[in-house]
Amino acid sequence: MAIDTTGTGGIPNNLLNQTKTASDKSTEASDRFLKLLVTQMQNQDPLNPMDNAQVTSQMAQINTVTGIEKLNTTVAGLNSGFAQMQLTQSVGLVGHSVLLEGNKLGVSSTGVANGGFELSSKATTVNVDIIGPNGNVLDTVEMGAQTAGQHGFEWKVPEGMSSAGLTFKVTAKSGSAPLTPTHLMTDLVDAVSSKDGILNLQLRNSGDTAYSKVRALS
Repeated sequence: MAIDTTGTGGIPNNLLNQTKTASDKSTEASDRFLKLLVTQMQNQDPLNPMDNAQVTSQMAQINTVTGIEKLNTTVAGLNSGFAQMQLTQSVGLVGHSVLLEGNKLGVSSTGVANGGFELSSKATTVNVDIIGPNGNVLDTVEMGAQTAGQHGFEWKVPEGMSSAGLTFKVTAKSGSAPLTPTHLMTDLVDAVSSKDGILNLQLRNSGDTAYSKVRALS
């Protein structure tokens, strides 16, 4: 999707149109209010006329309302323009790999499955169970002691075995005390979209995912 920047000063035409529409509506509202005010003054009680303070107060009200309407419309237009710009720039993510929380195994064209995890503190032992679609443990990758931070692992998918539905589970301990690692997985970006100002990625294995959940990309 391209952003139309043929308007004044490179501002998208859709934003200019929204601002113009808002201006027209504000002008109409002001005109209606002034007509009502004039009518009210023409039909006022001669023995109890409106004083200057009343007139000034009502004029201030219409100016305040009009100003707020213009501000709200301008902000909405800017948000819309920013969302379009963000979506246009994010198209470059298509075809790239992203890192996010999850336990699905990504499998390369060479049959190598990979995943990762993050430790909040060092572990004396770390084991990664490779789990099949039926929930059975296919293999265990022993990784020994690991420092705090992010770590990755690989597992060769046996020839003839389907790579669909493979997941993993990381078990970590510090001595005899169990740790709670964060599971990390890689996925491929197939498409991008934007809804209600939120950028979403269409990932090959994970489906529709908010861009805010992405930890890293490559």
